[in-house]
Amino acid sequence: MPLKRIVSLWHKAENNLAFVVLILIALVPTIEVIARGVFKTGIPSSARYIQHLILWIAFAGGMITSREGKHLSLSAGVELLKLPVREIVNTATAFISVTVTTALTLSSLSLLLIGFDPFLRVGIFSIRFALLILPLGFAVMTARFITAAPGSIFNKLAAGLGVILGIFLAVNSLVNILDAIFHFYPPFMENLIELSYLAASTLIWPAVIILIISAFLGTPIFVVLAGITLLLFLSSRGVLEVIPNEAYTMLTGPAIPAIPLFTLVGFILSESKAGERLVRLFRVFFGWMPGGLAIMAILVSTFFTTFTGASGVTILALGGILSYMLVESGRYRENFSTGLLTASGSIGLLFPPSLPIILYGVAAQINIKNVFVGGILPGLLTVAALSVAGVVTALKSKTKTIPYRTFKAADVVKAVRESIWDILLPFIILTSFFGGITTLVETGAIAVVYTLIVQVFIHKDIKLKSLHAVFLKTVPIIGGVLVILAVAKGLSYYIIDVEIPARLSIWVEANIHSKYIFLILLNIALLITGCLMDVFSAIVVVVPLIIPLAAIYDIHPVHLGIIFLANLGLGYLTPPVGLNLFLASYRFNKPMSEIYKNVFPFFLILLVTVLLITYVPWLSTALLTIISF
Repeated sequence: MPLKRIVSLWHKAENNLAFVVLILIALVPTIEVIARGVFKTGIPSSARYIQHLILWIAFAGGMITSREGKHLSLSAGVELLKLPVREIVNTATAFISVTVTTALTLSSLSLLLIGFDPFLRVGIFSIRFALLILPLGFAVMTARFITAAPGSIFNKLAAGLGVILGIFLAVNSLVNILDAIFHFYPPFMENLIELSYLAASTLIWPAVIILIISAFLGTPIFVVLAGITLLLFLSSRGVLEVIPNEAYTMLTGPAIPAIPLFTLVGFILSESKAGERLVRLFRVFFGWMPGGLAIMAILVSTFFTTFTGASGVTILALGGILSYMLVESGRYRENFSTGLLTASGSIGLLFPPSLPIILYGVAAQINIKNVFVGGILPGLLTVAALSVAGVVTALKSKTKTIPYRTFKAADVVKAVRESIWDILLPFIILTSFFGGITTLVETGAIAVVYTLIVQVFIHKDIKLKSLHAVFLKTVPIIGGVLVILAVAKGLSYYIIDVEIPARLSIWVEANIHSKYIFLILLNIALLITGCLMDVFSAIVVVVPLIIPLAAIYDIHPVHLGIIFLANLGLGYLTPPVGLNLFLASYRFNKPMSEIYKNVFPFFLILLVTVLLITYVPWLSTALLTIISF
């Protein structure tokens, strides 16, 4: 069989696997809810099935994301480099990626063989079968990083040399694999193990600096985090199997399935005409007033970001239509519209069922419902602040404008009738989850099924034959995020294991005596974090560090969570590498310098709201005195 044919079949197998797993992740909890309500019983081992399906979608998604070259990175203008230099840089980042994923492949396979009893089962399946996707996923990613190296075969061979370095770094895991399979390994490998420990402890800081620099040259974030974690464990003579084990622990957590489920809801909505219906709805309600179109754009952006958890998706999916409407109204210049839409992309992170809120609750081990409630008033404050900017700009506009729409009850009735099924979605989610009818994961599954019924069978925006393609569009986001979470958990484990939070707490308590100075420093640190890391990995890595620090100053855990998320959302807009700035540059076809200029006024507005959220804890805790779980 020709090689191209084999590769094509493998790609189809990956796509079909991801599609089937996503379907199962949505259907199993939904059937569980129905069975529990009708038959007073559930599906045996359903929770275990779902948890391990998440493992499969994470690494199937990671493979597909590698295939499409869509792993999240902080690439800062590498495409602007001249061709020879760009090829060298891309080959170097491919070499780094191959090195790290090779080591992860070996440590994952070692964990599979020595870390789990082969007789342990997940329902009807062996635990080893459930875990097989870890080494398989990392191995496929390794191969794809090699083939993705640019230009000639020489560059691909150079990238492939990372396999040798990866084996050297993970030689201890290789020994475990050989011993488990053959009960034998060459004695000289023990010397290699000592050499790998010595090399890591000697070169750790230069290597970490190289990894950090490579992050800005296109190395995927998950590779950078995993590479740093590998070096830290090796330098302390640690066991590399801890890293895939922590990935397994993270991805099989009880609330994690909500992340792909709500992400899928957001993508189904963005692929349908729900955005257009919501635009018409909000335009009817607000189009008659000065600044009404800006308010409409903010509300629609907030709605979509709440579900996707990825503010960039909102910019890419809706930026075009919203920008057109704002500019064509004659009340907003193009630079204002670009800045407003870029800034609006992250507001939804504070409203339920925001994925970062879910993950923060998991990382901080606090009630997710309370964090949802805590984000409502700060979220409304942020919406109001940007809306005021839109109203003021419209009132001050001196350009020739289209007359305001007249508010008509008939238009309202028509718009509500068209969008009623779409606007019922958040009410269904809030009622079922906050009402205690369903768990968070079950709520996400029901949201997926409901959205599919509405968009496929009621509005008929999406054809049944197109579902496969729609689901696959979510996979790079789901896979990219979950793989980052998986490797970030290993770094978090190391940070806690060497007692960095405890040492930091002692230093802070001894040197910072004012709560307000601590909060200022926290804001600065989180803004820097937000522009250098994605919100998901930042939560896993940074939250364990700041929780004990906040406890010193009696900062409410929910208040701390909202401070954290508000700052991380603003970090998306912080030059030079805020993620939303890159996505806006791509979507609106503007140079980065122009995007910086357009966003800056809105950055200042959001900075003021972040400071209010930080220094007025009432905003985050007031509703908790009324609604607490």
